[in-house]
Amino acid sequence: MIADDQAMVRAGLRMVLESEEDMRVVGEAADGVDAVAVARRTEPDIVLMDLQMPRMDGLAATTELLSRPNPPKVVVLTTFDTDENLYAALRAGVSGFLLKVSPPEQLVEGVRVVAAGEALLDPAITTRVIASFAGRHDPVPPPRLAELTPRELEVLRLLARGRSNAEIAGELFVGEATVKTHVARVLMKLHLRDRAQAVVFAYEAGVVRPGSATGSTGVAGSRSATG
Repeated sequence: MIADDQAMVRAGLRMVLESEEDMRVVGEAADGVDAVAVARRTEPDIVLMDLQMPRMDGLAATTELLSRPNPPKVVVLTTFDTDENLYAALRAGVSGFLLKVSPPEQLVEGVRVVAAGEALLDPAITTRVIASFAGRHDPVPPPRLAELTPRELEVLRLLARGRSNAEIAGELFVGEATVKTHVARVLMKLHLRDRAQAVVFAYEAGVVRPGSATGSTGVAGSRSATG
């Protein structure tokens, strides 16, 4: 489903997505109120959500959608000028971000990534968002962080720095299957939906800090597998 207040944007996205044999646009919405209503009626797997919409903004619509049983995955469409809303969207549990100016092949790949249960973390957006907002407050480690084993904590640190499962496996000298198991346990113990939420958690809990990652201030890589 596509939610954007610009008809031309919706038309362009629909054209790109429906050119793929395995994708179908089941509905459109021009504001947040309609987005919630259309999603309720059509039960989409994925919602592409603009944040700046009339009546109800995309953040409020996203929060409402994700609070329901069996929610769709939400991907935020952004022009990269609303950092505070993007950070709030990450905290709300969106599966990632896509720039409205992304090329068609990146849009299609992004939808497939999210459909496969992965988090779509564009470094151009996520790094700046995390560095700008997670670093504003002193981190307060939540009690459930103590439930992680030392190895799971290490995996969380690497995950928050944008490492893929293969990269984590290489750094820890273990197999990818072992890394997948560690990631699944981290998400379960911390009550997190996916890696996107794990990134926010890691910075807010002080597990990693903005500027602590080698060569980066946050997330690197365009996607990370959850499973």
